[in-house]
Amino acid sequence: MDKKLIFDLIGGLGMFLFGMKIMSEGLQKISGDRIRKILESLTSNRLMGLIVGVVITGIIQSSSAVTVMVVGFVNAGLMSLIQSIGVILGANIGTTVTAQMIAFKVHKFALPILGIGVFIKLFAKKKMWAYYGEVMLGFGLLFFGLTIMKNTFAPLEHNEAFKMFFAQFSSNPWLAVLAGIALTFLIQSSSATIAITMGLAASGLLKFDAAVAMVLGENIGTTITANLASIGTNVNAKRTARAHMLFNTIGTIYILLLLKPFLAFIENITPGVADFVATTPEAIEKSGLKPHIGRHIANAHTVFNLINVAVFLPFTGLLAKAATFLVPAKEGEEEEYSLVYLNTNLLNTPVLAINEARKEVERMAQTVAKMYNNAVDFIFTKDMKLYKKVIKREDSVDLFQKDITNFLVEISQQSITKDISREIASLMNMVNNLERVGDHCENLAKLGEKIIDNKIKISGTARTELEDISTIAGDFIKSAVKEIPIPNKSYLQSAKFFEQRVNNLEDTYRERHIQRLNDGSCKVSAGLIYVDMLTNFEKIGDHMYNISEAIAGRK
Repeated sequence: MDKKLIFDLIGGLGMFLFGMKIMSEGLQKISGDRIRKILESLTSNRLMGLIVGVVITGIIQSSSAVTVMVVGFVNAGLMSLIQSIGVILGANIGTTVTAQMIAFKVHKFALPILGIGVFIKLFAKKKMWAYYGEVMLGFGLLFFGLTIMKNTFAPLEHNEAFKMFFAQFSSNPWLAVLAGIALTFLIQSSSATIAITMGLAASGLLKFDAAVAMVLGENIGTTITANLASIGTNVNAKRTARAHMLFNTIGTIYILLLLKPFLAFIENITPGVADFVATTPEAIEKSGLKPHIGRHIANAHTVFNLINVAVFLPFTGLLAKAATFLVPAKEGEEEEYSLVYLNTNLLNTPVLAINEARKEVERMAQTVAKMYNNAVDFIFTKDMKLYKKVIKREDSVDLFQKDITNFLVEISQQSITKDISREIASLMNMVNNLERVGDHCENLAKLGEKIIDNKIKISGTARTELEDISTIAGDFIKSAVKEIPIPNKSYLQSAKFFEQRVNNLEDTYRERHIQRLNDGSCKVSAGLIYVDMLTNFEKIGDHMYNISEAIAGRK
């Protein structure tokens, strides 16, 4: 292989990938934050998820970008595992658009489109027009790079070593699948590897059956990106990436087992003969050595994904279970943050929507209660697993606050009664105070971490006092959480008892602490942490009393 061929291939591939990146980024800029909002607002309707996946992948021209985005949403708790599977199924269909465009020989218009794109990008005064120029520039670069690669492959048709190498793929389609996986893993773009496969086929190096097997492997290879993106994410995000891999791998296996009837079907629905070889120099110059094979490969890619979606869409639950089996939760691992009750379809019925919002507030309160117990237990046991749970739950509590508040604001924008308006204000009060309790739980955990890091010893007396005040504050939280489902005016009396008890203990223990400092029985370093802990318990009591006022209808 001479240097020119290698340089042309690397340059063409680089131009293709860079063009894809610029075009994808330009399209995302044009759509603004709408793509993220559409994904975030998905319901559990698997068909809607499928449609959204198809449309968004078709728009931004990158199934990898969509699947990575979906993995991120699952990791943030904005999307469930089932919802994510629907979107990824759609993304697999959406990604076939690139191959179809290649088959339509759009590359013939690459240079004029590139030139127009550069002109618009450089001279447009409005940002939106500059973004359109960016899309055209990327589009032109993408297909100009494709043209360079295609022209690079043409001379290889006369190279016996290359012909013998690729001939193996026709006799062993499983080897072609492995080659497709390896190529996509190296390039990290299934669109690019499918373009390369179509170029190799058009130049006569690959037969139709081998090219299709290679494309099937590339469909598996593209799942590697999402799996790499899932490293360091939570268990459900990892399961989303595994579900994508399972979907494409199982689909590839059963299509390979039925390869002959599948290829015959593609031949029947596509004009021309896939492996027809042009004989005249004019025909070869115009459409390549095999003029029809590009359309056949593109159709095979599309039909494969359509069949796979039709097979798996009714069984997304089973796919989720299989992914869960592959990525089991570790012993003691907590459930990930997710919304259970909030549903935008209920907004037109504010009475139902507010009831569901209250249920979600109750779930938030239960999370805060667990967080409090973890923080207190960590102080006394110094078990770092408990500390990690507190930090993790703090993130969940913040997400609860954001999502519930947004939902309540949306309810308030409907036609609502004064009673519902008051209830919205009451629930917002609860949510904000619960988030503040979560912050103080995190503070307590971090103070406990300081004790460990600085090897500080808390005296037996101080430990007993902390146990007393933490027990009362914990009982207050437990008592209030039980009252959240149904507003209770009489609960305020119990709340006053708890709040006063916490305040009295904080005052008493602070005075005793000062006395211990004066007589030298307590070190200053330990004393500072002790006082901070008392303050956080007292603040928790204050916020729980605010929540109690909301439960009683006072706020």
